[in-house]
Amino acid sequence: MSTNDTKKPFSMIREFTLADWFTLGNAVCGMGAMFSIMTYLQNGDVVHVYFACALVLAAFVFDVLDGRIARWRQKTSLLGRELDSLADVISFGVAPALIAYGCGMQGLYDRVILAAFVACGVSRLARYNITAEALSQGQGKVKFFEGTPIPTSLLLVFVLFLAAWQGALHESLWFGKVMLGGFTLHPLVLMFAVSGSLMVSRIRIPKL
Repeated sequence: MSTNDTKKPFSMIREFTLADWFTLGNAVCGMGAMFSIMTYLQNGDVVHVYFACALVLAAFVFDVLDGRIARWRQKTSLLGRELDSLADVISFGVAPALIAYGCGMQGLYDRVILAAFVACGVSRLARYNITAEALSQGQGKVKFFEGTPIPTSLLLVFVLFLAAWQGALHESLWFGKVMLGGFTLHPLVLMFAVSGSLMVSRIRIPKL
């Protein structure tokens, strides 16, 4: 890129590929999911929980398509990889944690576990970014993942959707709550602890 190109208005946006725009669609859906769950916290209308969960699913669709489009057009870049990771943190890390909080996992232990889940997701993506070239073995395509991919949090969101559908939110949350040292833990939040642990594990999962 020439010096003159860097001075053009919106020069970075001009460089975005079609796949990058789909990646941004992923991030926008993740933000929409967070707005929806915050709206639910304001007005208590459960339909906004459904919207939040549906937007995480939409983010997953964008996440799948951006990779396919990049391979189809044979246009991949470091910028695209970083965009993808940042979008995934929003849509499959922060958004699911916030949905869980909105559904009633608001105790101190719940918040610690949800924060740890997001931290595991960020760590897993960072590890992938710095090891992707080595994992591809010089063939340009990663053959397997180390640790479960962060989009697998979509399964957690599906569980929360079912809970909302059955009215199992807040005081009616599945498995109830327990008090430990004067602070609250909802056992259902432990699925986030398991998911986060698997993401930072060394388990090898073939990439389809």
